[in-house]
Amino acid sequence: MPETKRRLSLLREVVSERKLIWSLAKNDFKTKYAGSYFGAVWAFIQPIVTVLVYWFVFQKGLKSPDISMGAGIEIPFVLWLIAGIVPWFFFSDAWGAGTNTLNEYAYLVKKVVFRISILPVIKIISALFVHAAFVVLVVVIYCCYGKFPDLYYLQLVYYSFCTFMLVLGLSYATSAVVVFFKDLTQIISIILQVGIWMTPIMWNLETMEIPSAVKTVFKLNPMYYITSGYRDIFVYKANFWDHPKLTIYFWVFTLAVFAMGTGIFKRLKVHFADVL
Repeated sequence: MPETKRRLSLLREVVSERKLIWSLAKNDFKTKYAGSYFGAVWAFIQPIVTVLVYWFVFQKGLKSPDISMGAGIEIPFVLWLIAGIVPWFFFSDAWGAGTNTLNEYAYLVKKVVFRISILPVIKIISALFVHAAFVVLVVVIYCCYGKFPDLYYLQLVYYSFCTFMLVLGLSYATSAVVVFFKDLTQIISIILQVGIWMTPIMWNLETMEIPSAVKTVFKLNPMYYITSGYRDIFVYKANFWDHPKLTIYFWVFTLAVFAMGTGIFKRLKVHFADVL
């Protein structure tokens, strides 16, 4: 019961400080580009350049074959690719920033009256702004190919929330541990470098000739559920409830990670000010 109360108190802190969180998140987003001539415009230039690079490499350079959707219908590989890679960029950016948030905001951690539990949330919301720019760009690209928004696009809110909750639970744990173990930042960087390949983003898991048991192992990666969900929205036109087992597994895993992360954060927070 004490553990449950500690976690609930953390959630209450986040909810009660929602206005402050929103204000600090906007400020954090602007600070990233402070001093640059174009300012926050860079947040929109970045996704444009990234998508154009992938389009040139895979569509023009490697001439990747189109992805079959069944019934003789195919979709350009680049459309299939960017639909899956957009949520990964959000996850990667948010987890990296969320992990280092206590070190970055050390001056706030040392303030007795400041609720430091909101700091990881601030970083993830800041990353969400960039994610929104990516999503808008993807929608525009799909429209250029004659694939216009429909009701399935409403699920973007759901899958963005899925990513938010997963990365928040991870960030609570890693932001607390990195205060005492600085090398964790580099470890997470390696995990993210490997993770983009372990999550079927660049390649189609369903068409690969590998044992079904191996495919199941890949699907245990929670980001598989999210990247597949984005492709269901843009490409395959399916709903998240069409995959009940994966949906249940994802939320059990994510809630377990969130419980673990908030527990670690609460236990270690009393020592943050002394170490930082």
